[in-house]
Amino acid sequence: MRFDNPIYLVAVLVGFIALSLPARAEDGKKDRKFGGPNAVENTLEDDREPGPALVDERLLESWFEWKKGVQAQSGLSFGMDYTTLALASNSDAGDDNAAAAMFRLFGAWDLIGRGTKNTGALLWKAEHRHRYADTAPNTFGLAELNYVGVIGGPYSNQGSRLTNLYWRQRFNEGRTTVIGGYLDVTDYLDVFIGGTPWTGFTNLAFSTGSASVFLPNDASLGVAGATMLTDNFYVIGGITNAFADSTDPFKDSFSDFFDTDEHFMSLEIGWTASPGRIYLDNTHITLWRVDESAAAGTAEGGGIAFSHIRKYGDWMPFLRGGFADDGGSLLQTSVSVGLMHQTDPAGDLAGLGLNWSEVNETTFAAGLDDQITAEAFYRAQITQQFAITPTLQYLRDPALNASEDDIWIFGLRARIAL
Repeated sequence: MRFDNPIYLVAVLVGFIALSLPARAEDGKKDRKFGGPNAVENTLEDDREPGPALVDERLLESWFEWKKGVQAQSGLSFGMDYTTLALASNSDAGDDNAAAAMFRLFGAWDLIGRGTKNTGALLWKAEHRHRYADTAPNTFGLAELNYVGVIGGPYSNQGSRLTNLYWRQRFNEGRTTVIGGYLDVTDYLDVFIGGTPWTGFTNLAFSTGSASVFLPNDASLGVAGATMLTDNFYVIGGITNAFADSTDPFKDSFSDFFDTDEHFMSLEIGWTASPGRIYLDNTHITLWRVDESAAAGTAEGGGIAFSHIRKYGDWMPFLRGGFADDGGSLLQTSVSVGLMHQTDPAGDLAGLGLNWSEVNETTFAAGLDDQITAEAFYRAQITQQFAITPTLQYLRDPALNASEDDIWIFGLRARIAL
């Protein structure tokens, strides 16, 4: 493994000498842990707690009480969900619709130090991703609309796969966390409340790195961690393989990590109003770098991403973006602005975003048009465990589409969590 680049060294040191965001319940119910909204423990926390919904009565209450008892007795917590996404456009470039769904089974098992703040746990997430139409949403934007971007990235036809399998260890009265194993870098890289395609925006322009960051496949072998430097300032870093096959994650992953120079690494420095408000009041800068990788099909490169979100009452304005120098990203310059609204941490969520971007010349070609992307969504909690999310997107000057200047996309997402 090569350590001549300082970002390599710093990211690895942070991963092993990391202090986590302290567990601290705020905003009524949240007990946010290391990682973003889609990290396993945060998803479990969100799904287990009752919240406001169109139907007030919580269905299957006995199921959740049984799971709560299992966790209390054994330290084992688990959940599952099923999420669908359907898209339709007015474009004539290719297929005008796409649809897919996924089933996920995820959990965390405290095996060391249960009942204390210094716990060690095994975390996992397994999935089955399948399409309902000829085209899956993850290829809809680029292959069918000739738009340089990803819409509904996880919604594919990949079949059975592993996303997470790692050990999480806390020390120092819960202030120190190290995670190591098969990681999804989007669980901790440049996260914010609207950045998850399960419950927030569906377009990658409003998610991790605003589409200007190279992203390894899920289940990349690596380590990561976070440091709360003060009550407000933190550092997050990690290093993983640049490429992983989530359908066969154990093949060559250890030899690739230790014997090759094909890695992805990141280092984030940020400020938050308090650890419990990490999704809502947050300003950070993220540095990233990827080695040249034949398996990932990317040239060596790197860049910087930035994010600012602040909660004022029920409103959350945000400014996000990034700049890339090679590195296999979709975009080389990307800036997103928007506004989100949520009256309760477990209730309905609305978002509106506008993005301007330049296509990465190394990944595609020089001289392509700049793109404008807009997305609006409203996630409505029908019951406490079932939500539907209509979305509307507008694409202006899709860079690879010479015949269409304007494309509209309507989407509908549904998620049930148990």
